[in-house]
Amino acid sequence: MKASLLFFAAMLGSLAADTPNIVFVLADDLGYGDLGCFGQTKIQTPHLDQMANEGLKLTNFYAGSTVCAPSRCVLMTGKHTGRARVRGNGWGPLEDGDVTVAEVLKQAGYRTALCGKWGIGEEGTTGVPNKQGFDFFYGYLNQRHAHNYYPSFLLRNDQRESLPNVSETEDNVGGGWAREAMAYSHDLIIEESLNWLEKESTRPFFLYLALTIPHANNERGRGLGDGQEVPEYGIYEDKDWSRPNKGQAAMVTRMDRDMGRLFAKLKDLGIDEKTLVIFSSDNGHHREGGNDPEFFDANGPLRGMKRDLYEGGIRVPTIARWPNKIAAGKTSTLPAYFGDFMATVCELTEQKLPDETQSVSFLPTLLGKLDTQQSHDYLYWEFHEREGKQALRFGKWKAIRQPFGNGHIELYDLSTDIGERKNCALQRNDLVQRAAQLMKEAHMPDPRLKNRKKRKPKKTAS
Repeated sequence: MKASLLFFAAMLGSLAADTPNIVFVLADDLGYGDLGCFGQTKIQTPHLDQMANEGLKLTNFYAGSTVCAPSRCVLMTGKHTGRARVRGNGWGPLEDGDVTVAEVLKQAGYRTALCGKWGIGEEGTTGVPNKQGFDFFYGYLNQRHAHNYYPSFLLRNDQRESLPNVSETEDNVGGGWAREAMAYSHDLIIEESLNWLEKESTRPFFLYLALTIPHANNERGRGLGDGQEVPEYGIYEDKDWSRPNKGQAAMVTRMDRDMGRLFAKLKDLGIDEKTLVIFSSDNGHHREGGNDPEFFDANGPLRGMKRDLYEGGIRVPTIARWPNKIAAGKTSTLPAYFGDFMATVCELTEQKLPDETQSVSFLPTLLGKLDTQQSHDYLYWEFHEREGKQALRFGKWKAIRQPFGNGHIELYDLSTDIGERKNCALQRNDLVQRAAQLMKEAHMPDPRLKNRKKRKPKKTAS
């Protein structure tokens, strides 16, 4: 039923002459402070810095979650993790009734492609990209497979396509690492995306470029102590750094190089001014594969990292560029999150916002029409590893509850304490009670939660 509706909507859909092509580029585990334009001093990112100079930096923009799969689900469906289908890693897949951004854009007459990492639907399920609005898919479905930068295969639509890499310890989904590393998956994904753009440049398109960089290959990291898989260290080769740190920096700079290739391709095709490009990260920085995030100051002024609901785990470096539409060199402090991409896309293409989303368009902010920008009453996150946790941003206030549902609530004033160092809970019990009520309102119980075993916290040295 969904497929037939999409077909007829696409046949009937019409687009305004100034409706843009849309490219959403998603880095994997890139920290808030990992780009030069967000304060990084050791890693070179000239193309993303130029993107910020030519576009809009969103400095209060949040991922959908603090880990991969739920964050991507929020981005695709416009529902926060209190309502989304996927609320933790390993929760998939999306189901037929879920409406994705790709489906909305397909209804509007766009061609759609995903190149890179999906993570919210395995092979043979209802959640694969080609059943969720994407005309073309190339890359990884499984998250563990996506750790492996030299896999024996990638997927092209629903078919496994062999690569010349020779596996060392590859499992049934492709996770592991290669003994003979011949074809670097990131480079293949970039080539596929640029080739697809070449073919689709004469009609409106949506490209979701979901990069795997700079996520570590955790499996190789456990085996060799160095999970930063990259073909060469480049400009960092002669640095007096550890191998994992060189690899981490080289991965980020390689990603930046390919952002430059993306913009060059748009210009070569004559569609640069017709294309809205948004760049972001799926969650905060990691401490995996042997790299040292303190060495790079990967979270900048923020507290926390991947798997935390402090700002460093969910506030992500975000840039939007659309020549002659988005004013150059500006910064926005609007609190917004991945779920708002859905409403923004709907406003851009004059499509109806799907029911039961928690999505507010930030298009007015992109276009500088701040007097018409609506805002959320609150932004909400929940996370279900170990005992779980919840977080809420309402206005300038940030509340965090650990463990989920019945733990003490911490309260921070982000307008004066972006690093979340001073807990104001004792002084503002009124706001703590309000936060507790909003958390209760935001969370819709999922029957799968009752059947999930809680993992015991790891023992740590005292």
